[in-house]
Amino acid sequence: MTTPTNPTNPATASGVRVIGSLAELLAELDERRPFKTSDSLSGSRFESARYRGEPVILKYVSVDDDWIMRATGDIDCRARRLFASDALDRLPASIDHATVAVAPLESRHGHKGAALLLRDASGLLVPPGSDVIPLDTHQRFIEHMAELHASYWGFQDTIALNPMAHHYLFLTPAMATLEAARAGGDPVPKAVAHGWAEIGHMDSGLSTSLATLARDPSPLVRALEATPRTFVHGDWKYGNLGEHADGRTVLLDWDRCGAAPATFDLAWYLAVNCDRLPESKEETIVRYRQVLEHHGVATSAWWDTQLALTLLGAGLQLLWSKTADAAEFGWWRDRVNEGERFLA
Repeated sequence: MTTPTNPTNPATASGVRVIGSLAELLAELDERRPFKTSDSLSGSRFESARYRGEPVILKYVSVDDDWIMRATGDIDCRARRLFASDALDRLPASIDHATVAVAPLESRHGHKGAALLLRDASGLLVPPGSDVIPLDTHQRFIEHMAELHASYWGFQDTIALNPMAHHYLFLTPAMATLEAARAGGDPVPKAVAHGWAEIGHMDSGLSTSLATLARDPSPLVRALEATPRTFVHGDWKYGNLGEHADGRTVLLDWDRCGAAPATFDLAWYLAVNCDRLPESKEETIVRYRQVLEHHGVATSAWWDTQLALTLLGAGLQLLWSKTADAAEFGWWRDRVNEGERFLA
């Protein structure tokens, strides 16, 4: 893409145009029409369009419509700040964020949001469904995840991205209660409420310990802050992932990025994609660690502690979604029990 010369429409070093207003952005688009992605669960609104002759997707994000933004306290649109900053300068060439431009959006209730213009990567994404993904695709995702983390090792958040604690607050009974009070139609908060209730029926002790952390995740956060951090994406689910013919990874939805432990992304990947993994969780963990070390990150001093804690954290986030699968539920229950030994 050619870098624009108009100083009111600069481009960040990551190649994203920062456009001054929504009206300016919309004026450059043709053939706009409503669009719905099969894997979008946040409540955000989408349109398909053409930009400079190419197919694009326009995503409107604001706390008014997006329950994840509400649940993570994102009232000022972190994605807009991210793409308007130089934070993605160090993104390795193996990762394609697919974002072309960003413009400010004022929500109907006066909150700061964003209009995000993305290349239409729908043909590159992992197909929806329940089929196990190809092993080589999975391996590249893990390799590129580790490469991303190695590129940002020691990352310090200077633009107020997603705080670590907020990762552990947005899939809790409290969130479900607040969303129910709004009488919204989003399916995930309702599923969260049901799943947490099921945990209580299945294992009351586990339910009590998880509920305690859900109300106050500070012991988990303090323990993790004693381990190394990097820049994490926050949502390596297959619905956000795809691949180019040359092997590069498409990675969408950069709204929960921030400074966090490297194994946070790994633990979330294992938990959210569990039904479609082509190799075991243990093999995936070994693979990720090997690639991280290949890129120069020494892991021996902190690995066991950080991994146990982030697996506990992933159980806190997603165990509610695993109550119908006894084996999967049991695996994560064991990880929660192991991780509790490392709490601060």
